[in-house]
Amino acid sequence: MPGDLPRQQFVLDTSLFITEEIREDEESLEDAVLRLLDLVATARLELNISCYMPPSIHDELTTMLRDREVSEEVFERLDTWVVRKSPDRYGVTIPADIVYEFIDEMSGRVDRGLRVSEEALREVEQLDPDALAAEGNDYVTEADRILSKMRDKYRRALRQGVLDSREDFDLLILARELDAGVVTEDRGIVSWADEFGLRYVRGGRFPTLLEEYLRATGADGEAE
Repeated sequence: MPGDLPRQQFVLDTSLFITEEIREDEESLEDAVLRLLDLVATARLELNISCYMPPSIHDELTTMLRDREVSEEVFERLDTWVVRKSPDRYGVTIPADIVYEFIDEMSGRVDRGLRVSEEALREVEQLDPDALAAEGNDYVTEADRILSKMRDKYRRALRQGVLDSREDFDLLILARELDAGVVTEDRGIVSWADEFGLRYVRGGRFPTLLEEYLRATGADGEAE
């Protein structure tokens, strides 16, 4: 069967394994990841579908899974069925327009981050210093609340929906090199996958996609 089917390839992001979207009712993270890796294995053997991961993503995922204290079985299956491959950073070309768009977007995000900081500063200026003596630590608490809100808004302004790590870039470069689909729940990666002209699948849909491929070809053992 594998030899009769065109080869499909996917590059997997950390978010695929961590998102709750891949879990069935009351399913643990470990059970969900093991079920996903079983689907990846079956798809590889039956449908000629290969799944890849850059080493930087593999290291990031391994750290996150170890922090969640999953069993060694998870790592054994991950290393067996998901191929680690470094992207060809020197050989893969990127259109100048993509770099231009990235610089333009980051410039706009820096401006938005400055506005967030300015708004927080004005809020702090409105606080009454006399309240510190009159109400104990309430003044400090209010200032901390403003700063905490500023950090959240600043992080969203600069990082949400944008490539903000080498891991994200490795993922896209490898997918471009292999002409593979990107599997992620990260909105920034999805947005830039469009810019790179790459196919992508939302992580929460990937198990269902593999199940449908297997069902449609009869490789799940249920078809006539």
